Amino acid sequence: MKIAVMGTGGVGGVFGARLADAGCDVSFIARGAHLAAIRKNGLKIVSAEVKDSLIHPCKASDDPKEIGPVDVVLFCVKLWDTESAAKQIEPLVGESTAIISLQNGILKDDVLRKHFGSEKVVGGVSYVAATISAPGVVTQKGVVQKLVFGEYGSKPESPRLKELQDACIKGGIDAEIPDNIEKAIWEKFVFLVAMSAVTAATRQTIGPVRSHESTRRLLVDVMTEAIAVAKARGIVLDDGLIDRRLAYWDGLSPDVTSSMQHDLQHGNRLELPWLSGTVVDLGRELNVPTPVNRVLVDLLMPFIDGAKNGR
Repeated sequence: MKIAVMGTGGVGGVFGARLADAGCDVSFIARGAHLAAIRKNGLKIVSAEVKDSLIHPCKASDDPKEIGPVDVVLFCVKLWDTESAAKQIEPLVGESTAIISLQNGILKDDVLRKHFGSEKVVGGVSYVAATISAPGVVTQKGVVQKLVFGEYGSKPESPRLKELQDACIKGGIDAEIPDNIEKAIWEKFVFLVAMSAVTAATRQTIGPVRSHESTRRLLVDVMTEAIAVAKARGIVLDDGLIDRRLAYWDGLSPDVTSSMQHDLQHGNRLELPWLSGTVVDLGRELNVPTPVNRVLVDLLMPFIDGAKNGR
């Protein structure tokens, strides 16, 4: 199976490396010092809880035209780069290519459909805690490395996704093809909106956040508002979703954090408009109150452009 990873950050780096370990022909698209280090020393995944991985030699480029059409594109860029990256991946997309966005948010696939049509876009969700710790090196925290992906609509089992699932399992990735991928994307969105906004606003990892009564309650309040927005959009989520997410957080290593908190700490741009910002915008549009998310957005808005905004 031929796979291209568009955006070799924490998410793309981990899952691309695991699929390369499984024997897939994986090409990584990166840039700058990260790309130079990968070309020279390979792509290294470092973890205290799961196996390290070194892909060397490693197929890496900053130009998708050098790679050509692939079976699967794992689309892993930051949300603000979605539009420009969608144009860049055109050389990767052949007649039967599946494009799977592992980005955050719920509106990501709308952009990809605009460029490539509905048939090529597959819904996707990722669960992993990983960041670039040095050029060419991705550090993974915790044991969770899970992908959820599925065709949109009521379609029979997809052979292309079954092949990808088999490759994931061979590479040690927990891979699931749900009956309803849109519901799965909203379940991740509810979880991520809470974790990203609360860890970023408090400047804390998940350990202190889940342990303090007030911030634990804040996680619940953020999720409750997001679930109400989902319901108003016609997405029915399970009653036990909040309890399951709290249990998931309780099982994480206490030093695990969100990419937004990491970006805030390092003076990078924030994906705030596509997370809590989307909850607030949709709530306003659907007449659903979202006061907790609105306050968190307002608190984080001064940092949305990172260090260049005066941090």
